Amino acid sequence: MNKSIEVSAKTEEEAIQSALDQLGLTRDDVSVEIIERAKSGFLGLKNTPAVVRVIYETNESRAERVERFLSGLFVKMDVQASQEIFDEGDTINVVITGGDPGALIGRRGETLDAMQHLTNYVINKGVSDRVRVNLDTENYRERRNETLENLANKVAQKVLKYRRNITLDPMNAYERHVIHAALQSYDNVTTYSIGNEPNRRIVVAFGRRSERQQDKSDRNDRRGAPPDRDNKTIQQNNDSNPQYREWS
Repeated sequence: MNKSIEVSAKTEEEAIQSALDQLGLTRDDVSVEIIERAKSGFLGLKNTPAVVRVIYETNESRAERVERFLSGLFVKMDVQASQEIFDEGDTINVVITGGDPGALIGRRGETLDAMQHLTNYVINKGVSDRVRVNLDTENYRERRNETLENLANKVAQKVLKYRRNITLDPMNAYERHVIHAALQSYDNVTTYSIGNEPNRRIVVAFGRRSERQQDKSDRNDRRGAPPDRDNKTIQQNNDSNPQYREWS
């Protein structure tokens, strides 16, 4: 079965190489069609990028595509690691073993999240049977979830005790979801997000908000509105947990 992807870059060669990197293939494995050649504008202004279509043949399963891409990624990262792949229908779970766990996970899972994002992008590009790929190593995801849930409960207790809002450090969308889910059953505790990516953070607030306040918060969440400028910040450092701030 033939598949193809279209890539644009400053030159035809850069576009072709970008496609090969995404596919984990060599030049001999593909055929290339030039959709649009690069053009230079007057005095270097309004340059037109090159667009190429790279056509390749594959009989690989989804799991095999994941394995091939990650193997190539490990080589580029200079990491000696292996992978166990579990195809569970609409989800493919990958357990990475070996190598340096710290290098694979990164600060607060940033490297692992980036690898997962890239894998999902490459595996689902140009195909109709989309699948969710989850990466994990050294049981990091479960341990991180437990850390976040413990943090959420600790912060909620402080909010109830002092009747004071607490703003957590920036987190990615998945980690924010864990916090929201952990606190959704608390009475007199509400969570909402403020700020823009990658600095979007959760506020754990005291009390239930009215519908009007909820609507305003939802609008602020979309806009990424900052907290009240008159709030006084008290920052607490914790090496094992995300930091948080209290707003008086």
